[in-house]
Amino acid sequence: MKKTFAIDRIIDANLNRLKEGIRVCEEITRFILDDKSLTARFKAIRHEISGISENLPDKCRLLKGRYSEGDVGRKTHHHHELKRSGVEDIFFANIQRVKESLRVLEEFLKLKNTPAALRFKDLRYSVYELEKKAFTKIKSLRYHR
Repeated sequence: MKKTFAIDRIIDANLNRLKEGIRVCEEITRFILDDKSLTARFKAIRHEISGISENLPDKCRLLKGRYSEGDVGRKTHHHHELKRSGVEDIFFANIQRVKESLRVLEEFLKLKNTPAALRFKDLRYSVYELEKKAFTKIKSLRYHR
């Protein structure tokens, strides 16, 4: 497998993981917390991610490189992935996924698209702050329900 092809697969997989994770967090702030401000911030980040990914010059190549059926990590699960004790766990798992994907994208896009890498870096720091605010509200749910 060519190195460029492998890097494209990494970028594609992490874009998907990032969008999925951010959407789960957005749904929690929207439907469980009923928090308009947090929901708007997650939505804005999700749209920024879409904007960055749409403007990647090789987005078609990323899609062509996708090989979900043969992905060696597809059926590998950690026992924690299959258990959630509540909304707090769901949020925590997905915000971690978001931060990890942002970091992976930042690193690998340094090889292909430095401006996009820098935008993902900025988003990562925005997510750190957003996580803190959302998690504080989510933890308070335990005491009010």
